[in-house]
Amino acid sequence: MKDFNNKVVVVTGGASGIGKALARAFLAAGAKVVLSDVERGALEATREELAAGGATVRAIVTDVSKPESVNALADAVFDEFGNCHVLCNNAGVSVTNSNVWDTTPNDWQWVFGVNLRGVAHGIQAFVPRMLEADEPGIIMNTSSGDGGISPLADQSVYASSKAGVSIMTECLNAQLVGQGSKLRACILYPSGGILPTGIWTTKRNRPEELAREKPVPEGGEMTFDEFMSGMKEIGVDLPVQDLDELAQFTLKGLLNKDFVIMIGREEMEETLVERARKLARGECPIEHGLHG
Repeated sequence: MKDFNNKVVVVTGGASGIGKALARAFLAAGAKVVLSDVERGALEATREELAAGGATVRAIVTDVSKPESVNALADAVFDEFGNCHVLCNNAGVSVTNSNVWDTTPNDWQWVFGVNLRGVAHGIQAFVPRMLEADEPGIIMNTSSGDGGISPLADQSVYASSKAGVSIMTECLNAQLVGQGSKLRACILYPSGGILPTGIWTTKRNRPEELAREKPVPEGGEMTFDEFMSGMKEIGVDLPVQDLDELAQFTLKGLLNKDFVIMIGREEMEETLVERARKLARGECPIEHGLHG
């Protein structure tokens, strides 16, 4: 794929954060964008904002944890546009930091339903049709360094789901390339600094039937602003990554056919080597967390 002009791009989790920034970047590159999100009000507001300049933007409410909802999204995309050239499986949620024994069954069900099974549902609904269209295409799955590279002990649920996304994407790309298709898969590791996204407050979209079965541990939840303020109080000044800059970097990575799209990617080598060294010595590669 040499450019995104007139290409059809689908972005899950597109109502805010990284998804919205990706959509804006794709539109600027001439693409037609279909936004999907579970948050109806925010989704429509984003569609109106991005379509204000006359760009082709559609908005379809989708719950990626439900295969029938993702299949309906794929139906709508292929009925209107005939193909999807770039699928961004980007929707993600998180839960409170806690010890594994303090997590609940619903924590795992909700996060894995969106973060891991949601990606699988996107692949299952879109890739067979993209293969049938027989045109160059990309499936980009949003993972996280917290899981795919260096898991944080206190984020066991989220990190486990994102580690799964990374492995799933490796398998997917190997299969697509090995079978000689015109499609490829890649991993987006959001990076460059602390990210001011909706992941800090995803509990706003948590279904009632998957509510946490017991109270959140003290200090386990905080907003982006609360986190940054807390860091400043202890003298830590963390860099904040501009989401539009991250999106532009991502599009360049896609055109460059990078499998791993990550700002500062070269710095992961030593982290992964040290992780491998510890595993080879029979050691746990993760340091103890805040609760440990």
